[in-house]
Amino acid sequence: MKPIKLMSGFMTVGFWTLASRILGFMREILIAAYIGPGVLGDAFYAAFRLPNMFRRFFAEGAFNAAFVPMFAKRWEADENPQGFAQDAFNLLAASVLLLTALGMVFMPALVLLTAGGFDGDARFDLTVGYGRIVFPYILCMSLAALFSGVLNATGRFAAAAAAPVLLNILACAAMIAGALLGQEVIDWLVWVIPFAGIAQLALVWSAAARAGISLRPGLPRLTPEMKQLVRVALPAALAMGVTQVNLVVGQAVASSYAGAVSWLSLADRLYQLPLGVVGIAVGIVLLPDLSRRLRAGDDQGAQDALSRAGEFSLLLTIPSAVAFIAIPVPLVSVLYERGATGPQDAAAIAMAVAIYGAGLPAFVLQKVLQPLYFAREDTRSPFHYALVAMVVNAVLAVGLQPVFGWLAPAIAAPVAGWVMVLQLWLGARRMGAAAQFDARFQRRSLRIVLASIAMGGVLFAAAALLGPALATAYWRYLALLALIVIGAVAYFAIGQIIGAFRLSEFRSALRRGKA
Repeated sequence: MKPIKLMSGFMTVGFWTLASRILGFMREILIAAYIGPGVLGDAFYAAFRLPNMFRRFFAEGAFNAAFVPMFAKRWEADENPQGFAQDAFNLLAASVLLLTALGMVFMPALVLLTAGGFDGDARFDLTVGYGRIVFPYILCMSLAALFSGVLNATGRFAAAAAAPVLLNILACAAMIAGALLGQEVIDWLVWVIPFAGIAQLALVWSAAARAGISLRPGLPRLTPEMKQLVRVALPAALAMGVTQVNLVVGQAVASSYAGAVSWLSLADRLYQLPLGVVGIAVGIVLLPDLSRRLRAGDDQGAQDALSRAGEFSLLLTIPSAVAFIAIPVPLVSVLYERGATGPQDAAAIAMAVAIYGAGLPAFVLQKVLQPLYFAREDTRSPFHYALVAMVVNAVLAVGLQPVFGWLAPAIAAPVAGWVMVLQLWLGARRMGAAAQFDARFQRRSLRIVLASIAMGGVLFAAAALLGPALATAYWRYLALLALIVIGAVAYFAIGQIIGAFRLSEFRSALRRGKA
């Protein structure tokens, strides 16, 4: 995959991920307005985290980390990719179906484990009830992740990247319908989630069939290939499990404070916007590309792909992180403060956003560095690194709670993220030149940081000047838009001048993406 084609892949996935994240953010705005932080909001977020947690554990993280490189090799060599994918589908479906059944039965124990602070108040029973409704979502999404892996490995990124848009469209429509009909909005939101999972699965299932991989449900078989898949996936599952433990620890700490689960979830959604657009896009495109290059012995091409992915990540992530740190209050107050979410809620969310912003580059760089290991079918090393990061996260989240209260998990997450990046980077040094960033990346990354810091100064000054407009009911939307435009113009102008990037490269990638 040539560099410009690789960039167009990033931008294709990035476009659909951006659309999904924007709609997802609209979903969070509606949740904040109609439901708000509090008993119902905390219960919903804790319940919806359960299927998402296990989905990342079984499918998007562990299973695909093993499946995509193995499938990509068979696809390139025409070594019965259809049969391999069918066996993987049957194995995954049986495993997740069993998990779904167990989750439904033991839902009270799951809630107690992940949100122990709810025990003894109304949030506990609500979370158990909501959890049993939304938990089957994991079955649809785990299978959808496999079909997405098939599509990504064959170079078809659009359908897989577009699938999450359906969840957000249906969720927004359900909440608006519930509000217009004068019914409980939370009930509409909870019940639409499993139906959205079915829609997402149908989309990628049909797209994979059009790509030549037509799968049907069947009994699982433990063939030698499947045993190898499990052997590779198990360490990745453990690694993803460690990552999810970090989230559980954070939620468990926050659940002792009324509204804190909602505050952290709303802050998480805001920083997930650039993380999803950049980090996930890079991870999706880079893993199959690295797998193909390493199979062909193209070390130079692998290094170039890694370095360009790193550049693409940093040029959008660093300025986003600086913006979250420089102007969190204007961002949060304009986007979230309405309806059931008041000024005190907005101030709390803004504090979490600023802290998460410090870790945003680390979370994205993980998406860049992990494919170096997964493309070599090395899932053990990331597990060991994630274990260290988990210990750091848990110690800080629990240890800082007496001092920082509900903000302790927000502080722990960025620190653990940077610890993980450091380990991945040091571990990749033994892989040779193919796993090292080239001189162009090193030169440009420093200039990206300088351009972002300069942009942060411009944003801080502009926010002070626009302060009165940002505090006005109707003008605040235009004021925030002006603030974003000012920041973007400042960043791209300064970056172009000091050589952090070349705007002509974006135009070339866009033209290639349309071709």
